[in-house]
Amino acid sequence: MADIAITQAEADALIEMEKRFVDDKDWTFPPAGQRITLTLTSLDKRENFMFDVTRAQIKLTKATYQSRARQAIILMRLDLDGPPHRNPDETEIPCPHLHIYKEGFGDKWAIAAPVERYSNSLDLFSTCEAFMEHCNITGPSKMQKGLFS
Repeated sequence: MADIAITQAEADALIEMEKRFVDDKDWTFPPAGQRITLTLTSLDKRENFMFDVTRAQIKLTKATYQSRARQAIILMRLDLDGPPHRNPDETEIPCPHLHIYKEGFGDKWAIAAPVERYSNSLDLFSTCEAFMEHCNITGPSKMQKGLFS
């Protein structure tokens, strides 16, 4: 993604902003090896967001969930069952880990995924629901389990 700088206050406001899916249709949690990108909007429709779900092909428990603003600014990304992440200060963060926008660094910093929020990261469907809640995506969930989800 592009390195587009916004202030920490802007990023925090975008993360906290209530978001809804633009499309009212049901969507299916993608099967292994596939991804889906869905469009979100703020309640006042002044801000647009993207929600990405990416599943690995071979390692079935590996996935990435991501919330973006203004097409390219990664606000939050949750990486599941992948390699550890090395922060700019050289600390290594094991998976699952959570990237939250940090002014001057974008999504280059990660923290351990909060266990109280993501208690069973091997359950990809329920973890996706928890991530949507963490991103402040509100309204009834339109996500459906697929045959192999």
